[in-house]
Amino acid sequence: MKITIKAGQETLFATLGENATAKSFVALLPLELELEDYNQTEKIAYLPQKLVTDGAPAGADPSPGDITYYAPWGNLALFYRDFGYSTGLIKIGRIDSGVESLRGLRKIKIRIALDSQP
Repeated sequence: MKITIKAGQETLFATLGENATAKSFVALLPLELELEDYNQTEKIAYLPQKLVTDGAPAGADPSPGDITYYAPWGNLALFYRDFGYSTGLIKIGRIDSGVESLRGLRKIKIRIALDSQP
């Protein structure tokens, strides 16, 4: 499933996985969130409700561009730098291009929606 992430004048395109957590995330769309930098590695935002984690692995080893859900805190995390394995982290998708626009310490207001283009 394709989604768009609009940040100011920029639009990022991403592909979500087929797992239960990703499907639970899609049910919340469209979403407007404010991302803040975390550890100069990822942008995070708390979701309005916890996502389903049925069948999810114990953790994940994210790469730049990965869209994840951190179950212990209930937040969305978009990685722009490499990071090691984290228990409780569930990969739900991947930014197809433009992940470099997330770098930096500033907060970013975004809108995430299903991509209406074929």
